[in-house]
Amino acid sequence: MANANVLWIFFPIAITLHNLEEAIWMPRWSLHAKRFRKPVEPREFHFGIIVVTMLAYLSCFLALTYPSLLLFKHIFFGFLGAMILNAFIPHLVATIVFRRYSPGLLTGLLLLVPINSVLVVKAIVSGDLQWFDFFSSTAVVAVLLLALLPFLFRLGKRLIDY
Repeated sequence: MANANVLWIFFPIAITLHNLEEAIWMPRWSLHAKRFRKPVEPREFHFGIIVVTMLAYLSCFLALTYPSLLLFKHIFFGFLGAMILNAFIPHLVATIVFRRYSPGLLTGLLLLVPINSVLVVKAIVSGDLQWFDFFSSTAVVAVLLLALLPFLFRLGKRLIDY
């Protein structure tokens, strides 16, 4: 894993660009999805996406700083997997269902999927990660992020006023 650590810097860059694309266009786009979910206001979305981005950075930092702690490694790889899933569900699915580009699709497919996939495959090939651990970590992190987002949106709506 030590040789691949330099590649880990690409994950924070990719997720930042992805979340920036979402932050700019997702609140307005969410008006088109109101039959499935209440539209999200910019202030609540921006707060939530900033916190999620910070959690992604923290997961990468902790996994690099404490490589022998399995919990941090699993959280990081779970984040990678959750962001790979995020490119397809909801972004690709929403683009198909609504026949309208879902913000985050391009950065998801062109940045997150390839970068995260390379990091995962390198870790598996080197023996630092097992497929089962990757899939189970992905499931746990994805569920936790999905559960956290509505809370973050409500918190952002209360805390942020612009």
